Amino acid sequence: MSNSGGYCIYEGTAIRQVTGDSIRPGGFQLTERAMEFCALPPGAKVLDIGCGTGATVEYLIDKYQLQAVGIDPSHLLLAQGRQRRPDLPIFQAVGECLPFYEGEMAGVLAECSLSVMTNPARVLRECQRVLRAGGYLILTDIYAKNSAAVAGLRTLPLVSCVTGAMGRQELEEMLKQAGLRVVLWEDHGELLKQLMVRLILTHGSLKNFWQQGDTGGMTGESIQEIIKEAKLSYYLLVAQKGEDK
Repeated sequence: MSNSGGYCIYEGTAIRQVTGDSIRPGGFQLTERAMEFCALPPGAKVLDIGCGTGATVEYLIDKYQLQAVGIDPSHLLLAQGRQRRPDLPIFQAVGECLPFYEGEMAGVLAECSLSVMTNPARVLRECQRVLRAGGYLILTDIYAKNSAAVAGLRTLPLVSCVTGAMGRQELEEMLKQAGLRVVLWEDHGELLKQLMVRLILTHGSLKNFWQQGDTGGMTGESIQEIIKEAKLSYYLLVAQKGEDK
């Protein structure tokens, strides 16, 4: 994750009190759904971009016997992951410049992380480059059903999946330009709603949650009003690299 400016929600304890180390709505539920759809065989090499503490890397190794590796720019999250499990293959790098060979990966995952990267179009081109022909890109993330309100999200003094959310059309055009074909789209807005309820129960209100870090003087109420306008939801998307690429 390499977006800059503002308080990084995903590095704070307020969100992980609710999500645990997965740091996303639904935990591993959509990871499992994606693995079922892609049917990658044991031993297949996969990359998790924005791996955080390496929770998904650990899950893919232990449950699916995949050769999973993760990258993340956060020293803090990587150190916490290594403390939990020292042998995890997680490294410091950014999605815009992947340290892997062309065609090396059978699958690439970016779970609630594409939206916090500085240049998502470049990240998608990098994903296409490191995927082998027929390989899968698996994305889960927050998206804006009201694309007209996306500009407002960009003004928030936070770094999170909310502030980097795109509209579906913008995302699918970006994937097309990167040479990736969408083969599955599913809306899982109920998982985002469940997370919001749990945040309210834990912190008293969403306004309180947004004010856990330095918000540059912006009130939690103002932040919540801008977010509400975007009509946010949550998706699982699988895209595939063509056999002729």
